[in-house]
Amino acid sequence: MILSALQSSVALSLLLGGLALAVLPFLDRMNTRVRVGLFGLSALLGLRYLLWRVTETVPSPALTADVLFSYLFVALEGLAVVSSCLSFLILSRVRDRRREATDHGGWWGAEPPQVDVLIATYNEEEAILARTIAGAAGMDHTRLRVWVLDDGKRDWLRDLCAAKGVGYLRRPDNKHAKAGNINHALNHLAGLERSPDFVAVLDADFVPHRNFVSRALALFHDPGVGLVQTPQHFFNPDPIQANLNINHAYPDEQRFFFDHVMASRDAWGIAFCCGTSSMIRWSGLQAIGGFPTDSVTEDFLVTLKLKQMGLRTVYLNERLSDGLAPEGLKEYITQRGRWCLGLVQIIRGQNGPFARNPLTFMDRLGLVDSFLYWSITFSFRLACFLAPPLYWFLGVTVVNATLPDVVAYFLPYFLMVMIALNWTTRGQVVPILTDVGQMLTMFEINRAVVTGLLKPKGHAFKVTAKGGERGQVVVQWGLLRRFGWLFAANLGGMLYGSLADYGIEGGAGDGKWIVLFWTFYNLAALALAIIVCIELPRYRRDERFASSEVVHIDIGHARDRALHLLDISLGGARVQGTADLAPGDGMTVKLEGVGAVPATLVAQHDGFFAVAFANDPELRDRLIRKLYADEYTGGTPNVRITGVLTGLAERLFR
Repeated sequence: MILSALQSSVALSLLLGGLALAVLPFLDRMNTRVRVGLFGLSALLGLRYLLWRVTETVPSPALTADVLFSYLFVALEGLAVVSSCLSFLILSRVRDRRREATDHGGWWGAEPPQVDVLIATYNEEEAILARTIAGAAGMDHTRLRVWVLDDGKRDWLRDLCAAKGVGYLRRPDNKHAKAGNINHALNHLAGLERSPDFVAVLDADFVPHRNFVSRALALFHDPGVGLVQTPQHFFNPDPIQANLNINHAYPDEQRFFFDHVMASRDAWGIAFCCGTSSMIRWSGLQAIGGFPTDSVTEDFLVTLKLKQMGLRTVYLNERLSDGLAPEGLKEYITQRGRWCLGLVQIIRGQNGPFARNPLTFMDRLGLVDSFLYWSITFSFRLACFLAPPLYWFLGVTVVNATLPDVVAYFLPYFLMVMIALNWTTRGQVVPILTDVGQMLTMFEINRAVVTGLLKPKGHAFKVTAKGGERGQVVVQWGLLRRFGWLFAANLGGMLYGSLADYGIEGGAGDGKWIVLFWTFYNLAALALAIIVCIELPRYRRDERFASSEVVHIDIGHARDRALHLLDISLGGARVQGTADLAPGDGMTVKLEGVGAVPATLVAQHDGFFAVAFANDPELRDRLIRKLYADEYTGGTPNVRITGVLTGLAERLFR
């Protein structure tokens, strides 16, 4: 019987995998019927697994540790499966508005609308702000005003804005943090002779592409659209990519959300504002009284307020800006904790899914989906690290099942989910690496959930710090110790339990082998999390972008030579070929979109030479507008497993 059950489950899994390999490459990822089939089957297998867990793997009620922990674990697991099924429902549809934006470009006719760009800043350094200001001022819209909203009261920033020809606003206090800063600016704009028709919001580190305004503005052809959100992309690796040395082969942690989840939410009419890189209808903002201040995630709340006024948020899934991902692990965790706390505040408030308000059923379901993600995913993740040590040290069994049953019910569900997610996302979901992102924040997220539920009001806005000197190895000892204890508990428990009478030879039925595998999985994931806690140096220098662009070099005796770039930054470039000059000699590099750039030879190498560009503010602004367009900004859209393995090996053994 055991062999037969194993054979059946393996056969089903092989059938699913074989059908996926044979059929899915020929199907359209945007096709709703295909997506419904994939995610519908994933949900059915998930519910099948959950029914088995509830009916056959938990003990009868009694006052024992097995009963207590089994019931707690299956409750968390059940809610996690329900959360996954809601996510599958949302992911079963997707919408791409890029064609719509193209078809309706210039809908306003001969009289372009007034667009005001608001750059909110608190403590960012000059290099970051200068880059954002230059990008914003260079956008291709004829009626454009750029405003820097300085909550840091910095005179040098006022002078920089004057030199760049953009507006500067400073308020007397910092009340309500970012939302208050923006509202102060909105009050100023309302008093101008010509108030804006639309307002774009940028974080201080996000550089908009030249066509950001024109592309986002195109979707306002529909008078029912109150807000257009665009994705956040990054020109630097996040802490997971950087500290595991996999940024060249593994996408940043937010790609799944912005490339796929938001496009699916848009298909259901429940996309929401994510703060930066968004554009809002002025009349809608006025109708809701500006940015709400009763949540630390004022952006999400803006969408709900606009929705209650009959104005929708739509999503344009097109790379139109690039910014800085959190550069340090502490900043990364702080940011996620703020997002979680803000969502819980909304759930508890008058705009929540269970409050009396005009929100639609799908709006409410979207809020429930978000709440389950924050409140269940991370607590269940922590429970998964605690369950094996309970078994190894105390003999407490939270999953009382045989190996064939676990394989029969869990394996098809897991495999189907991996097939559905990786086909729709082009391979972005890698189990252990995806887990690491959740593990790093699970302590802060769980605390934020409890805090938000018990005390939804009175929390200060925590700024995500950007920039600064990061040229040394930094060990996040507090977080590392937590993962270290979990690692020791799993490893020590496995070694101890193997010697106890309920270890490898007893307890949990045949499922003892599942606990063993579970422990090994935990150890691998915890090891990666510990590595991420040892932060590698990040040197403050111009980002370099790979390029094969043809440039023309004027070096005096060999004029107008056409050569290929290898890479380029705001400070200089590497050019394929020979310069036949001495270091320090001058030349001119002619770049498309920039013009003639005075440069100096830095060094000649075998097959290429390096040049430094002249340090001129106006030239630097032109270079910013060239380099931070989507043709240069990088990022890794898809996973390359060989690159991931190579990067991890180099990180471990170099």
